[in-house]
Amino acid sequence: MPHSQTLPVKPTANWLHKFYLIVDNSQWLERFLPLGLKLVQLRIKDLPASALAAEISKAKVLCAAYDCQLIINDHWQLALDLGCDFIHLGQEDLASADLLEIRRAGLKLGVSTHDGKELAYALSLKPDYIALGPVYATQLKKMPWAPQGLEKLARWRQLVGETPLVAIGGMSVERAAGAYRAGADAIAVVTDVLWHQDPEQRLQEWLATAGQ
Repeated sequence: MPHSQTLPVKPTANWLHKFYLIVDNSQWLERFLPLGLKLVQLRIKDLPASALAAEISKAKVLCAAYDCQLIINDHWQLALDLGCDFIHLGQEDLASADLLEIRRAGLKLGVSTHDGKELAYALSLKPDYIALGPVYATQLKKMPWAPQGLEKLARWRQLVGETPLVAIGGMSVERAAGAYRAGADAIAVVTDVLWHQDPEQRLQEWLATAGQ
């Protein structure tokens, strides 16, 4: 997609919550939504299209029942077809996504960034949020980027202006205060909850830390 195309101005961020959980299947939602989770991303890799559609549809119904904002990772066309209203795209996915179709359909958009060039492009798209990561070393997947740190998070805060900023990567309850002080509007978490010996307890600690 040519970088010169203009996208509509983003709507007000009334969806934004300070804690942002990322899950890899809808079964987590059955456990977590009753506890007060209000912002969640469904990030699923390597599922057949029919199974993926079923997972997204189930997550959509569950989140609607609990007034939780659902964000779909990567699979923008399927999210659009199934009536979802928010997607997250990494830099590689941005290259193949039809961003004008996404905006015309009214989908909100979150974008991953890791360096200045990616940030400049992301800001040109007028996204609904920008994520910076990994703030700390992460166990979830191998990353080609070194940990970004709180200093860079604070710099991103100045550069993104009023665009909501999400901190991701190696985040824990113990590290949350530093990320919020550095300017993160929300903290995205995977392993600190999903890999915890008591995920429900850890989620409740996060919600308390985020004031939810």
